[in-house]
Parts: sequence; C-alpha cells; structure tokens
Amino acid sequence: MNTKLTLSIEQEVIEAAKDYAKKHGKSLSNIVEEYLKALSEKKSTKERVELSKIVKELQGSISLPKDSKSYKKLLQDALIEKYLR
Repeated sequence: MNTKLTLSIEQEVIEAAKDYAKKHGKSLSNIVEEYLKALSEKKSTKERVELSKIVKELQGSISLPKDSKSYKKLLQDALIEKYLR
C-alpha cells in the first residue's frame, strides 16, 4: 500500500534529484523509496551478523607489524608487476 509522505527539502536539492531521476528513468518517489529500503536493509544486516564464540575469542589476538602492506597495496603491486614490467 502506498502512502503519501511530505518532506521539506531545499529547492536546489529537489531539482537536482528530479534531474537524476529523469536521467535514470525513475520517479523521484521511487528513488527515495529505494534509498530508504537500502538504509533499512543495511541496518538489519548489521543486526543479524553475530560472531561465533571462537571468532570473539580470537579477535585482537594478532597484531600486524607497522610496516606491513595492506591487501590493496599488495594487489596493486602485483598488478603493476604483471602488466607494466
């Protein structure tokens, strides 16, 4: 069941949102509804995630050296090595 909702939003934001909706072939109402659904899904996903007992016990038991590279940096280096050298 659809219900009307009244919002107070700056005129510039409304115009930009309408342009965005038009470019994507959607109504502004649909854009807002999708956004609100996405917010509630993220919240419910966070609430559902519960760590197992063993993971909770192991949490924080390892500390990496300060000079260790992140996964992103390691991947970047590997790609550079593979494709640029």
